[in-house]
Amino acid sequence: MTETSPGPGDVRMRDVARAAGVSTMSVSRALKAPQTVSREVRERVAAAVLSVGYVPNRLAGSLSSRRSDVVGLVLPSIENSIFAATVKGISDVLRRNGRHLMITDSGYGPQAEEAAIRAFLEQRVAGLILHDTLHTPEAVRMIRRAGIPVVENGTLTAEPLDMVVSYSNREAARAMTRHLARLGYRRIALVTLPAAGNARSRDRQDGFRAALEELDLPADPRLILERPPGLASGAEALVRLLEGEAMPPDAIFFAGDVLAAGAALECARRGWAVPGRVALAAFDNIDLLAQLNPPVTTLRLPRQEIGVRSAEMLLERLAGQQSGPAMVDLRFEILHRAST
Repeated sequence: MTETSPGPGDVRMRDVARAAGVSTMSVSRALKAPQTVSREVRERVAAAVLSVGYVPNRLAGSLSSRRSDVVGLVLPSIENSIFAATVKGISDVLRRNGRHLMITDSGYGPQAEEAAIRAFLEQRVAGLILHDTLHTPEAVRMIRRAGIPVVENGTLTAEPLDMVVSYSNREAARAMTRHLARLGYRRIALVTLPAAGNARSRDRQDGFRAALEELDLPADPRLILERPPGLASGAEALVRLLEGEAMPPDAIFFAGDVLAAGAALECARRGWAVPGRVALAAFDNIDLLAQLNPPVTTLRLPRQEIGVRSAEMLLERLAGQQSGPAMVDLRFEILHRAST
């Protein structure tokens, strides 16, 4: 059986065969028609694939070139509308340049992202765009071996895999917290999505704490909550903060737009004045926030521009016009509204 010639850093099927102590043909059968080999051979081949980091080439029989014209994009969720503008920016640029976009989601989990990356590499994608910046060690190893361009765009990171284009979640949260303090609020709470495996939530919490320290404001741990995404989670967090055992905050910064919308709707349902009883601020400028009564103070983030620049940087790398790590900071803007 013949294989396409590997590029730098690629692992061959014969490396798997050597590690498993079987023939290359047995490896091929175990991967493509596992029912034709014994259970022992399947298990030995599976263990060898993991140990040497082999990624099967699913396109070897149908493509004359080693790489397709497809770019793989991994998002945390395909249900969250905040990613729509980024996807459009990426897709528009790729389409104009004869490339195609394939999208999947990680469900906010690094293991699922690893599986998605593996699947894309099996399809020999030309490049990857990853929203997350925290990856499993195996995902990093696979990407390094593949030797294809990668753009991360969920947040600025000091050590990108290859290229990164985004804004600083830490600085954005810090700026919004300082903005609330300038308005006179002194007991500020924060609600984020769970930080485990989510660099964006972790950075937002870091920026919030940094601002409180700079302003010499109290950092009550009871006023920092993590909640899953959704309107109901925002409403639940609001009630817990205002009716819990701790002294209630005078402002709540929801570092997630849907969380903030849920809180605002719950205030309206209960007849709690905003900002009379509590001020509300959000992190992203979804349309709903501007239509609520009162409209919610938030951050405008360059979602579509992030998509455009991600695709442009990847295409430049593929064309040999850019080499080495690159970082682009597209910044953010505070939109002050009546909720604060």
